[in-house]
Amino acid sequence: MQNMPVHPDTHSKVIGYLLWIFGFTGSHRFYYGKPITGTIWFFTFGLFLIGWIIDLFLIPSMDRQADHRFRTGQVDYNLSWILLTFLGLFGVHRMYMGKWITGILYLFTAGLLGLGYLYDLWTLNTQVSERNRVLATR
Repeated sequence: MQNMPVHPDTHSKVIGYLLWIFGFTGSHRFYYGKPITGTIWFFTFGLFLIGWIIDLFLIPSMDRQADHRFRTGQVDYNLSWILLTFLGLFGVHRMYMGKWITGILYLFTAGLLGLGYLYDLWTLNTQVSERNRVLATR
């Protein structure tokens, strides 16, 4: 048997399944770095719940893809997503990543009136990956 490369576990299946419970809003798809389908799920209630049910079986695959795609490091994806999900309008996830200025700006503007929050749903995985790359070079 050939040795397969081991990729760090950047995302959690447990968190993926917890977000799947609210998956008709696309939250689990955003978490796994699929913002286009996350947005489609949001506006169609998980493709009229059919896509949501299918995703129950696709989460392990989405988890593996995210583990291959994103860079591990000091900033934890799971904590970043939990902070974005529950405190995103207050910018706590940005402060956690060391982006203090925009975090404070979010705090006083409700995530720049929600638009910054939406932007972060689309790009948080990339932001964490980039932050981990920068921190690794220090």
